[in-house]
Amino acid sequence: MRALSTGGALRCHTAMTAGTTTLTDGTNGTTAEHELAALQREHGRPLFALLLRLCDGDRQRAEDLVQETLVRAWQHPEALRADDFDSVRPWLLTVGRRLAIDARRARQARPAEVGDAVLENARVIADHAERAAAMLDVRQAVKTLTPEHREVLVLVYFQGASVAEAAATLGIPPGTVKSRAYYALRALRRVLPGYAADLR
Repeated sequence: MRALSTGGALRCHTAMTAGTTTLTDGTNGTTAEHELAALQREHGRPLFALLLRLCDGDRQRAEDLVQETLVRAWQHPEALRADDFDSVRPWLLTVGRRLAIDARRARQARPAEVGDAVLENARVIADHAERAAAMLDVRQAVKTLTPEHREVLVLVYFQGASVAEAAATLGIPPGTVKSRAYYALRALRRVLPGYAADLR
């Protein structure tokens, strides 16, 4: 690759009318775009390969870091003088590696990003007020049951008794416990239509 400067330090000035930055070496002017394109052509592949490894195979992140490295070269043309290096590649690789390390540290320092898909699939947890309101609704609905259905429901669903335990406590056959529990839940589904999915 042709060095950015054939002799002496590069000077950077801005062409106010064109709105572009031009690098000159005092003899012939070249635009920064041409210099960056030359850097990209000659050093882009090895720089990208290094950054891809440092980014754990994330191509998008590696491409972003290649561009950032080239922007740093554009911002510091004095660092690319031919009399300081046989090649500008070591400077570019060092800058790229440092940028990759800084980017990794920045990602580790901030909370992990959550995509929209994750949020859509996230389980919605009811807050305390919603749980309290639901409990009141269920209590009111249980009061509408017959005493026989209510006592089976309380034993089996609220106190966690097995069918056999509920039958022994109430002095009725296990089949009657199952039957009363079934009809109690069916009655609750009618009274609490919004909770039907939870009453299975």
